[in-house]
Amino acid sequence: MRNRKLLSFGLFLVLIFSTVLAGCGSGDKKETSSDSNGGKTLIYGRSGDSVSLDPAVVTDGESFKVTTNIFETLINFGEQDTSLQPGLAKKWEGSKDGLTYTFELQEGVKFQDGTDFNADAVVKNFDRWMNGNADKFPYFVSMFGGFKGDKNAIIKEVKADGDNKVVITLNKPQAPFLKNLAMTAFAIASPTAFEKEGDKFGDNPVGTGPFKFVSWKRNDSVTIEKNKDYWQKGQPKLDKLIFKSITDNSARLNALKTGEIDLADGINPTDAKTIEDDSNLQLLKRPSMNVGYLGLTSTRPPFDNVKVRQAVNYAIDKEAIIKAFYNGQAEVAKNPMPPVIEGYNDDVKGYDYDPEKAKQLLKEAGYDGKKIELWAMPVARPYMPDGQKIAEAIQKNLADVGIQSKIVSYEWATYLEKLTNGEADAFLMGWTGDNGDADNFLFTLLDETTIGSNNYAYYKNAEVHKLLATAQSETNEDKRNDLYKKAQVIISKDAPWVPLAHSTPLLAGKSTIQGFVAHPTGTDKFNNVDIK
Repeated sequence: MRNRKLLSFGLFLVLIFSTVLAGCGSGDKKETSSDSNGGKTLIYGRSGDSVSLDPAVVTDGESFKVTTNIFETLINFGEQDTSLQPGLAKKWEGSKDGLTYTFELQEGVKFQDGTDFNADAVVKNFDRWMNGNADKFPYFVSMFGGFKGDKNAIIKEVKADGDNKVVITLNKPQAPFLKNLAMTAFAIASPTAFEKEGDKFGDNPVGTGPFKFVSWKRNDSVTIEKNKDYWQKGQPKLDKLIFKSITDNSARLNALKTGEIDLADGINPTDAKTIEDDSNLQLLKRPSMNVGYLGLTSTRPPFDNVKVRQAVNYAIDKEAIIKAFYNGQAEVAKNPMPPVIEGYNDDVKGYDYDPEKAKQLLKEAGYDGKKIELWAMPVARPYMPDGQKIAEAIQKNLADVGIQSKIVSYEWATYLEKLTNGEADAFLMGWTGDNGDADNFLFTLLDETTIGSNNYAYYKNAEVHKLLATAQSETNEDKRNDLYKKAQVIISKDAPWVPLAHSTPLLAGKSTIQGFVAHPTGTDKFNNVDIK
């Protein structure tokens, strides 16, 4: 923040004298760690803007970064894992047949607008989601099969049993049901606010979380401040939290070094040593639970031909890409989900780098040589540190086997919207797991029912759908894992993606930051973060 100019000389002396007394040090110090009232402000530099601040209507990590601090879910994940912990529900119990779940709610909690949090509020949130559609709530259909009345809908009914108890009845068992409820997308919002705001609720979000919304300057910053009436005593420690959009990775790191921001995500792996060698900074590593991939839209020529999709898999030198752009902070991917997830199939061979095999398959497919569009991500993501440069490397790999491409990109929200509409030929994308379950990768990203939400490749296979739907209802973990392993074999052969990498995402912060824990889901909570 720039200081005001043209201060009177007397006031200038007073300021200098006050600074010396306060022991503030350098006169170049930026106002990132305290506001004008002496409170603690933390500025978090990120690569892109939010799409919306209504967690129910988005699927992107940049939106969830903010909403997870404004809203809360019935169930929390553990601080560094996806174990289930109490949230707005202090305890829960499931029936033996897996069809009924009873939640006992926290008492004395209020939304940031003064509305009481109670069973009726929870019911109204579920009614909102269940009476929606895929365009409005794309994540709901991905995780819960459908809306009220749909044949694939998991949730049948949500009822209040008094003020502090909610009973959820399912149409059929869903093994990851509780983990799905813990996802940020299904945070509980103020009914008063979303009923009043309607479609504009994403511009004026109201939850029960430790921070409340202040302002949103599009493509620049989102500001949230301490919820002084937060129900968990002693939290949060920060008075203000600002999410600042800085698209370029190097510019973001430079902003950290100069004190413009306090914390930065999307750190280039090649900058890790520089950060570790700087006593004013700390390097932070997020546990890996992601996949970066090249998607091939299977409804668009030439990728409606499986041999062309397989050829592209053989054409891309994944090892070289990881060496050049991940600097050892990633491993080569061969499946659509990372090895840390239960049900991962290590027996899948995947595709070696084999340009001659790629050329052979293209010939067999009768590929006509038509130029394609190769979409590059406009923002740095945990699984894709530099979308433009990775796209350039892939472009050369494709050219080497006879596929010419033009690299295109769009602003982040537009990029996602166009992918949802199936407008890309080939596109860079990725996914950070939301709940640590295989269902959240395979079903969410590649089931036929999620086309138009997170299945950007428009991949459809009846056998895969049957396996994934069966796995959702299977409560025996060994049987579930076997179903997922079978699905991965078919998906590998069908090749709707080129899985590229499972990365270890890097963040960096000032050495004065305490209590920050990078969560594997990518949605970091700032309840306990402090500044020395």
